[in-house]
Amino acid sequence: MLQQKTRQMKQSGPHYFEPTGPNAPKWYIVDANDQVVGRLASTLAKVLIGKHKTSYTRHADSGDFVIVINAEKVVLTRNKWKNKIYRDYSGYISGLKEKTAEELLKRHPEQILERAVQGMLNKTNLSRHQLKKLKVYAGTAHPHAAQNPQPLPKSATRRSVIGMKPKKAS
Repeated sequence: MLQQKTRQMKQSGPHYFEPTGPNAPKWYIVDANDQVVGRLASTLAKVLIGKHKTSYTRHADSGDFVIVINAEKVVLTRNKWKNKIYRDYSGYISGLKEKTAEELLKRHPEQILERAVQGMLNKTNLSRHQLKKLKVYAGTAHPHAAQNPQPLPKSATRRSVIGMKPKKAS
């Protein structure tokens, strides 16, 4: 005989995660100082989705929380600071606003990394929920000291991303 879902299960949906236990979400901290945006964003997306865990499930939220500090010191390769354009559309006629990466870095340095990670997640309700677990800050200070964030584990990082210094243009 089939059991009917309880009211609490219907409300929680796929966004429910274990508050305690071995699969409970952990808090990680990443320093974005001199990191290439795309490479760092792919690592962060993998952690937010939960693909670095053995308990990964496609339809459930099994990812972890990630705190990124020093977002204003990220690096874009080649001439993307001037050529990469971020577009926002208000929905009205002539409501298109365009900003270069350089302008976006001056006004909202966190958005460069947030938009890069958002582009690497699926476009679903679950991924919108997972994106809320990404906390990006321009400086070194963050209000999440009570969560006791740990550095990102080696299993979640690519060898060529965290700790690698980009080549300087000559």
